[in-house]
Amino acid sequence: MISDQDVLRPDWQAPSHIKALSATRKGGASQSPWCSLNLGSHVDDNPEQVAENRQRLADLAGLSAGNIGWLNQIHGTGVVELTPTNVNVVTTADASYTRHPGIACAILTADCLPVILTDAEGSVVGAAHAGWRSLCGGVLENLITAMAVPPSNLRAWLGPAIGPDNFEVGPEVREAFVEQNSEAIKAFTQTGARPGHFMADIYQLATQRLNKAGVLSVSGGGLCTVNDKDRFYSYRRDGQTGRMATLVWVAPR
Repeated sequence: MISDQDVLRPDWQAPSHIKALSATRKGGASQSPWCSLNLGSHVDDNPEQVAENRQRLADLAGLSAGNIGWLNQIHGTGVVELTPTNVNVVTTADASYTRHPGIACAILTADCLPVILTDAEGSVVGAAHAGWRSLCGGVLENLITAMAVPPSNLRAWLGPAIGPDNFEVGPEVREAFVEQNSEAIKAFTQTGARPGHFMADIYQLATQRLNKAGVLSVSGGGLCTVNDKDRFYSYRRDGQTGRMATLVWVAPR
């Protein structure tokens, strides 16, 4: 069974009634190659075991399994507001937010960057699936706009993602980011493995985007999903694999 030692608890400047966690691959029912806490329903795992894993995560978090807002993520920039009437509807989007206590925003990842947000008062929370396509497309900016609070009042936490020593990208990725923000060039280093390719620091890119949007309190980062096979799923490393989840919610008071 999943235990508190099997999840990461964000260390960030959030009010005490704002709760969040990032699951590892430990504590679930799934068999190889998804072992063990696969929370993705789209990776050909046994649906009953995925449902069991989701229930285990909900139990650990103290949430109703029906109050976790799973998304159909497409590496896009869409944002959905989660409410009691739609939390059970799997919406196609790459970010969500809510003001309703007891409803959790959930993001699935296996190398892409999960980003969670809250305001200083703890009145609204949000989460984004910030792989490079979504990040470059503006998913964080769209989420910040949708949350409708001053960006300077937001706090962000960056969950486990592919680290800069493993994230090789082509020149078109670097160009796409630099065209939007010249500072982005600092997040890319030339690699000797393939001419014209670069190693990208997705943590730095996300922090730059958040800062430029006005979010100055950014915590987390530095955990590489590729390097830590014991704790994390990695699509780039393994191909067929499971998905981890990062959740954030307003606890009822």
